[in-house]
Amino acid sequence: MRIGLAGLGRIGAFHARTLTDLAAVDSLVVADAVPEVTDRVSRSVGAEPAPSPDALLRSGIDGLVVAAATGAHPTLVRAAVDAGVPVFCEKPVAGTVDEALRLRAELAGRDARVQVGFPRRFDAAFVAARAAVESGELGRVHTVRSTTLDPAPPPAAYLAVSGGIFHDCAIHDFDAVRWVTGRDVAEVYATGDDGGDPVYTSIGDAHTVSSILTLDDGALGVASNARCNARGHDVRLEVHGTADSVAAGHDGGLPLRRTEPDAPAPGMPHTFFMDRLADAFRAELAAFTEVVAGTRPSPCTVADAVAATLIAEAATRSRREHRPVRIDEVKNRE
Repeated sequence: MRIGLAGLGRIGAFHARTLTDLAAVDSLVVADAVPEVTDRVSRSVGAEPAPSPDALLRSGIDGLVVAAATGAHPTLVRAAVDAGVPVFCEKPVAGTVDEALRLRAELAGRDARVQVGFPRRFDAAFVAARAAVESGELGRVHTVRSTTLDPAPPPAAYLAVSGGIFHDCAIHDFDAVRWVTGRDVAEVYATGDDGGDPVYTSIGDAHTVSSILTLDDGALGVASNARCNARGHDVRLEVHGTADSVAAGHDGGLPLRRTEPDAPAPGMPHTFFMDRLADAFRAELAAFTEVVAGTRPSPCTVADAVAATLIAEAATRSRREHRPVRIDEVKNRE
């Protein structure tokens, strides 16, 4: 199949290499807002360059991968759907809650082949945790803990347009909690600290946050996030039930130093999300080729993405207003 890729920044260039290695992809067409970037990446992976996303859509592609700047996501997704082209879009589907809700409404009934990028849904250990919940072997799930600790903060220019730590980072934990448990979130209480760092203080963001999620069946989720974790990139999940408990992310690259006297020496810690989730990113794009081929439904729908965005917005409001926020409050803006 012939796949188009719009946006060739850090994640886009990574996807370009992954797509060229997939057996299902016969040819790759790439485009970026900066022509020099298009030329460089196309040469490095042997892809066909396109002068613009519009030209890319007209180049006879079977599917489109959107890795452009967030502000361009709704326009590119709409254009692909209008053209009848299956589309994979990096999270978030839109830069604001209102835009996300409008996009969901506009695409209602037409979004069966739209997939949104939440790679933890394709991490083998997270998949196994979800299977354990679905099988009933854990009993009634009462607590879920999800963690994302980044090894270093993004550049200040990115932070200023990221939407904040809940929308940019914790949203992955929010989606993971929903997906693994199969439950929706009813209420959020979030708190956090900027550490006195003017980079965060000036934009109303935080360095470290925690969110307590009350699920619709009464179970509790806890999401922990930090912009800078000195030891490495930490992505983990715990699911506790009345019959058993499981954990994902405790591999050799887990950036934790155990303090038991007989603990083995720690391995080389993960240092970047592309390191920690490399296999998941590959599986995610392989799944998209199956969506393009019509052999599987979207594994992460626009509705899923909007649900995670609503949780992130509720957490943002909760931290700002120092109170629990129900998801229904955020939904009311519809």
